[in-house]
Amino acid sequence: MHAPAILLDDVHLDLDSSAGAVPVLRGVSLRIEAGESVALLGPSGSGKSSLLMIAAGLEKPTAGRVALAGTDITNLDEDSLARLRRATVGIVFQSFHLIATMTALENVALPLEFAAEPEALARAREELNTVGLGARTHHYPAQLSGGEQQRAALARAMVARPAVLFADEPTGNLDTETGADVAELLLAVPARWNTTLFLVTHEEPLAARCARILRLKDGMIVSDSRA
Repeated sequence: MHAPAILLDDVHLDLDSSAGAVPVLRGVSLRIEAGESVALLGPSGSGKSSLLMIAAGLEKPTAGRVALAGTDITNLDEDSLARLRRATVGIVFQSFHLIATMTALENVALPLEFAAEPEALARAREELNTVGLGARTHHYPAQLSGGEQQRAALARAMVARPAVLFADEPTGNLDTETGADVAELLLAVPARWNTTLFLVTHEEPLAARCARILRLKDGMIVSDSRA
């Protein structure tokens, strides 16, 4: 049997507060296979973004085990985690996190530059063409619309052909029409490289287009259904 793309085993997350430890995730177990498209729904404060951060290796659980792309990351040090994320993970956030002083092309090439990929710029240009920004390669983020910035962010997340693409409310800052365009690009990702899509959203219609929907409430998965 192939290793799952994402595996969480009885994951708990407690955050400190002035009143003591606050349970954010309470015993989440989850297995997501390579190439699956999975949406995570839940009310604000249910722990959706925290679950994504733990699954992506950006936050440590208080208890439980986490594996990403076949590697147990529960006890990895920061350097090892960073190397693994660079090799296997792409992330798109609600706010685009583009570097203001770099062009779209330079932003997208950045992950490949870090990996010393000799064809970084050529591959970045190809990825920008894929998301419909071929004519905007030399524009800076401030010269791009919100939708264009998010498409550039998606191109940056996908340029290294990651095993897993995490998307946290990727259409949250976009109008309906622009959000629909970005959603189309996101939903096409699994078929391109057999990439797993893990999508946090509050939009039911977008979630319904994924192959599987998880619902989180009070830090626990209360529903796991397939399309």
